[in-house]
Amino acid sequence: MAAVNPDIFKAYDIRGIYGQEIDGDVAEQIARAFAHVLAGLEDKPVTELRVALGRDMRLSAPELSARYRDGLVGEGVAVLDAGQVGTEMLYWLVGSRELDGGLMCTASHNPKAYTGAKLVRSGALALSGDEGIQDIRRLIETGIPASEGTGSVEEVDLYDDFRAAALALVDTSAVKPVRVVADGGNGMAGPMVGPLLEQLGLDLVTMYWTPDGNFPDHEPNPLLPENRELIMRRVVEERADLGIAWDGDADRCFFIDDTGHFVDGDFLTALLAEVMLDKYPGATILYDVRASRAVRDIVEAKGGTALRNRVGHAFFKRRMRETGAVFGGEVSGHYYFRDFYNADSGTLPALLLLELISKSGKRLSELTQALRDRYFISGEINSEVDDAQAKLDEIERRYSDAQIDHLDGVSVDYDDWHFNVRASNTEPLLRLCLESLVSREDMETRRDEVLALIRG
Repeated sequence: MAAVNPDIFKAYDIRGIYGQEIDGDVAEQIARAFAHVLAGLEDKPVTELRVALGRDMRLSAPELSARYRDGLVGEGVAVLDAGQVGTEMLYWLVGSRELDGGLMCTASHNPKAYTGAKLVRSGALALSGDEGIQDIRRLIETGIPASEGTGSVEEVDLYDDFRAAALALVDTSAVKPVRVVADGGNGMAGPMVGPLLEQLGLDLVTMYWTPDGNFPDHEPNPLLPENRELIMRRVVEERADLGIAWDGDADRCFFIDDTGHFVDGDFLTALLAEVMLDKYPGATILYDVRASRAVRDIVEAKGGTALRNRVGHAFFKRRMRETGAVFGGEVSGHYYFRDFYNADSGTLPALLLLELISKSGKRLSELTQALRDRYFISGEINSEVDDAQAKLDEIERRYSDAQIDHLDGVSVDYDDWHFNVRASNTEPLLRLCLESLVSREDMETRRDEVLALIRG
C-alpha cells in the first residue's frame, strides 16, 4: 500500500482531493483503521461493531463508499449501508438504531475535486483531531492489525423514517403556505428536505434542486457571498417570504430574508433559541465564542440558560450531552438539537424558522432588523500572520483591562463591545469576530483598530 498523506486528517473530518490524496486504496485503509479505533472507543471487539455508512452526490462517492464498505466488512464489521443520503441522515441512523458509529463519504461544502469522510462514534458523537482522527492516521502509519473476520452488509432506506422523525419535532399545523425560494446547490437538500417542504404546503420555488456532483451552477458553500447572490436576487424577484440555501451534504442551511438580505448565523441562533425555549421553557442553549450577545440576551430574557462553547461540532455535541442543552448554534450555520441525537441538522432549522414566521405573523426581515438595530457585528474576518500565538499574546497585553478568557482563542469583553480571535486549525490565519453595542460606526472603528494590531 502507498503511503497516505497525513494532511488529509483534519480537525473535524478527513478531506482531500480525489485521486491525488484520497483514492480507493486510501479509503479502504481509512475504513479498516476506523474500525479498530472505533472498537477502542466503544470498548468492544471489532467483530461486534455495527456501523452506518452513507454517501453524498459527489462523482467519486459510489466508488469510494464501496471501498469504505469493503474495508469495514473486511475487518468483521456489520455495516448498515444507507446509500445516497444527507449527512444528518447518517447521524440519525447511528442514533436511532443505537449503532456503534458511522462513516459518511462526503466533502461537505468543498469544490468538486474534493472527497472525504465524516466519522462518528455511538450517539452520533463526532470524532475529531483530538479524539479519533489522528488515531486513524497513526494506525495506518504503524500498520493496521490483521483482519479478525468477515462482516456483513444490510442496505437500509431511511428517507420515510427520517422525515417522520423531523416532522415530529415541529408544530406543522402552524406552518402557513409562505413563498420560499430553496437553493439546494445541486447537493443533498433536494431529496432530503424537498418532500418535507412540499408536505407542508409551501409555495415553493426551487433552484439547483437535483443532486449533481459536477456542481454546474455554483459551489455548494452558501457561506461564500458569491454562492448566495443568485438566491438573494431570486427572493426579491419572486417576492418570496424567505430563501433557504443548503451546503453540499445538507447538514447546514442558511437564510435570506424577504428583502434579499443574508441572515447572519448569530441572529439565526438567537431566533431558533426563542423557538426552542417556547417548546422547552427554562432550557439550556449553547452558542459559540464568536457569536453576538444577542443570543445570550434573548435566551436569558426568555428564562433560559446560555452557555458559550468552543467552535466545532465535536465540542458542541459533547457539551450538549454533558449539559442536557436542547439546542446549540454556531455562527457558521451548524445547528444542533438534543432531540436529534445532538446532531447538526439542515432540516430542522428550516422547519422551525417556518414555524416561527408563521406563528409570529412577522416577516423575517422584521425579526432580524430588531437585532441589527441593537447588535452591530463584523462577521468573521481572516488575516494571514506569521506567528499566531505571538499575535494572540500581543492582543491580550493590549486589552489587559478587559475581561479575557481562553475558552477558544482569546475572547476580550468590555461592557459595550467585545471580540474573539482564534487561530485557524489548518492555515496560518487568525480569525476575528467583533461586536459593538453602540453603533455600526463604533463597530467599524473597533474592528479596524484590532485588525491593525493583528496585521501590524
